[in-house]
Amino acid sequence: MDVTFAPMQAAYSERSSRPVAIWLLVGLGMIIIQVLLGGITRLTGSGLSITEWNVVTGTFPPLSETEWLVEFDKYKATPQYVLLNSDFTLGEFKYIFFWEWFHRFWARLIGVVFLIPFLVFLFQRRFTKEMVRPMMILFLLGALQGAVGWIMVASGLTGDAIYVKPTRLALHFLFALGLFAYTCWFAIDLTVGQKQIIADKTIPRLTIGLIALLVIQLGFGALMAGHKAATAAPTWPDINGAMIPEAMWRSEWGVLNFLENKILIHFMHRNLGYLILLGVILLSINLYRLKPQSTIFKLYWWLPLFIVTLQVVLGIASVLFSVQIVPRTWGAFEWMAQLHQMVAMFLLMSLVGVRYLVAGK
Repeated sequence: MDVTFAPMQAAYSERSSRPVAIWLLVGLGMIIIQVLLGGITRLTGSGLSITEWNVVTGTFPPLSETEWLVEFDKYKATPQYVLLNSDFTLGEFKYIFFWEWFHRFWARLIGVVFLIPFLVFLFQRRFTKEMVRPMMILFLLGALQGAVGWIMVASGLTGDAIYVKPTRLALHFLFALGLFAYTCWFAIDLTVGQKQIIADKTIPRLTIGLIALLVIQLGFGALMAGHKAATAAPTWPDINGAMIPEAMWRSEWGVLNFLENKILIHFMHRNLGYLILLGVILLSINLYRLKPQSTIFKLYWWLPLFIVTLQVVLGIASVLFSVQIVPRTWGAFEWMAQLHQMVAMFLLMSLVGVRYLVAGK
C-alpha cells in the first residue's frame, strides 16, 4: 500500500475524530468560498485595489470619507490606475476595493476558524499523535498561501504592470488547491470507516495520474485567467480555425511559450481537458466493474464522470461567451468562468475521494 496515501483512521478514536472532522469540513467549505472569492476578485479586476498588506490594521475597510480618499490616492499611484483605470470614480474604486478586502478578510477568518478550535482541541487532548503531522502541514500550507498571495499582488504594483503576473497567479491558485486537497483528504480520513475502503491494483494508480494531470490542467487554467486568454481564441472545437494553430510557438520564447503564449496555453488547457475526460471515463468503467457493496461507493463511483462532463461544457461555454466581455460588467462570461472554476474544485475533491475509497493492494 502507498504509505503516503494510506488511510490512518484506525488510529483515531470516535471521541477525537468526530469534532475534528466537523471542524475540517467547515474549513473545507470556507476554502471553497475563498477560492471563489479569488475568482471574483480576478474577474472584476479588483486584485490591485489594496496596495498594502496590513495583517491587523487591514482587517477593517475605510470607515470615513477621508480614509477612503487616502486609499484611493494610494491606488492612483499604481500602474493599473495610471494605464488602465485613470477615469475611475471613487464609487468605482470602492467596488473593486470591496472584493479585494473581502477576499483578504475571508482569508483572515479562515485562519481564526482553524486556530481557535485547534487550541481548544489541543487543550481537550482530542488530537492523537497521528493527527499532529497533518495539522502541521495544514498550517504550513495556509501560511504559504498567504505569503504567495501577497507576492502575487506585489507583482502588479510596480513598473508598467496593470495586472498581477500570470505565473504568480497560477502559483497562488495551485497552493490554494494543495491546501484544499489536503484538508479534503484529512476530513475524509476522519469520517469514512475502514469497512468502506476497497482494495484494487489499477484504480489507485489511474486516480493519482488523473490528479496529477488535473493539477497541470488547473495551472494552465490559471494562466488562461492571468493572461485573459479566452478572447485570444473564442472558437470551438477549433482554435481560431485550426485544431493545431500555427501561432502557438514563437521560437524566441522557447519553453516560455508554455507560460506566455496565449494560443499555446489555450491549446494545452483544452487538450488536457479532453485527456482528463477520457481518463475519467476509463476510471468510471473500472469503478463500475468493482461492483462494491458499500453504500457510500454506490453513491460515489459515478460522481467524477458527471463533474468532468459538466466541467468540459462550462469550459466550452466560457470560451464562446468570452466575445461578450464588457469591461467593468459582470455578464455571461463571468458566470461561466466562475462556475468553471468551482466545478474544477469539485472534480479535484471527487478524485481525492476515489483515491481514498480505493486503496492499493
